[in-house]
Amino acid sequence: MGRVSPLPPPGPLRTLAYATLVNTVGAGLWLAGGALYLTRDVGLSATSVGAGLTVAGLVGLSASVPLGGLADRWDPRTLRAVLQVGQAVAALAYLLVGSFPAFLAVAVPEALLAAGNLAVRAALVAAVGGPDGRVHAFATLRAVANLGITVGTALAGIALAVDTHRAYQVLVVGNAATYLLSAALLLRLPPQPAAAGTRRTPGTLRRGGPLRDGRFLAVSGASAVLSTHVTVLVLVVPLWTVDRAGAPPPVVSAVLLANTVLTVLLAVRLSRGAERAAPAARKLRRAGLVLAAATPLYAVTGVLPVLPAVVLLLGATAVWTVGDLWHGAAGAGLAYDLAPPDAIGAYQGADGLVAGLAQALGRGLLTLLVLGGGPVGWLVLGGIFAAAGLAAPALARRAIADRPVPEARPAGVPG
Repeated sequence: MGRVSPLPPPGPLRTLAYATLVNTVGAGLWLAGGALYLTRDVGLSATSVGAGLTVAGLVGLSASVPLGGLADRWDPRTLRAVLQVGQAVAALAYLLVGSFPAFLAVAVPEALLAAGNLAVRAALVAAVGGPDGRVHAFATLRAVANLGITVGTALAGIALAVDTHRAYQVLVVGNAATYLLSAALLLRLPPQPAAAGTRRTPGTLRRGGPLRDGRFLAVSGASAVLSTHVTVLVLVVPLWTVDRAGAPPPVVSAVLLANTVLTVLLAVRLSRGAERAAPAARKLRRAGLVLAAATPLYAVTGVLPVLPAVVLLLGATAVWTVGDLWHGAAGAGLAYDLAPPDAIGAYQGADGLVAGLAQALGRGLLTLLVLGGGPVGWLVLGGIFAAAGLAAPALARRAIADRPVPEARPAGVPG
């Protein structure tokens, strides 16, 4: 029988999985309760919170490449632990927020730390997994993260049900505590050698770095278009479910729960075969086509009676999740394999920057396209996803052809 638990066997990856689990429990706490804390307890308006988080998120993306590059020159395990201690301080600082300027003063540094930490995490996963195991490690941690967020969301429900000042304070402190515990678990890992210790060859840092590597950015751009499936699932589908399909609000929870359960069960299995750029690009093509195939299923729910619509919403979400998981594995495989060995962190930062921009723009554009365009909007979205997926193999071939050829060694000289 196959493993049911998303936790890997004992070893460094299991330690990293425990750190991820703890960290994402805190993420679930804040995702579920942060906005309500800021509006109901602090007294900010919903518009102010939304605007502040948008500004902070966009500013935060600027830290992706610099901190990712730092992870290429310094032990990413230690660097990530330091960043998580900083995030714990930022999380606790929300207890001091009492106005919109104070909110921005906390949200912007927190976003900078969070965006940089994602690039450092990618470098750490690469160091722990190695060239042949990093996509598997990425998928494993994604399954664990979904489990952690689910637990954190459930725990936040207790604070939200109590709905008192003290309960919200406990939620904020709990989120901060998970950063500290996760940092302590990370320090149980053995030190990871910096990627910059890898032997360089001429042209390794192509075109002055990842932001000048046009062929890499083109592949990241195709992947970033598909990455907006996250926004579709957590923002567009819930609004469509209630407003257009006419389903009761609890169905939204069922749809998101279906995605979570399938992610925990299938993330590792569907990640196989994406360790190298060429097969990863073909998997990205499949992801785009599968996501495109789910869009007419969602579109039809807008004209069906409620019960069949709910059944089809769940079925469409199952199809969507397969495309989602294929995209996650393929995107990671491409970003890792197309990066120079001594610039893994910087290139992961650039990939995260492109994806972050796509998702920031996608929140408004996708809502307008689908909720404003109705079934036709879904079909247009499907066409966009299909086009991005179909373009991926050709873009990847160009990026592979652009990689520097390793220096030849004289006969008899060991590698």
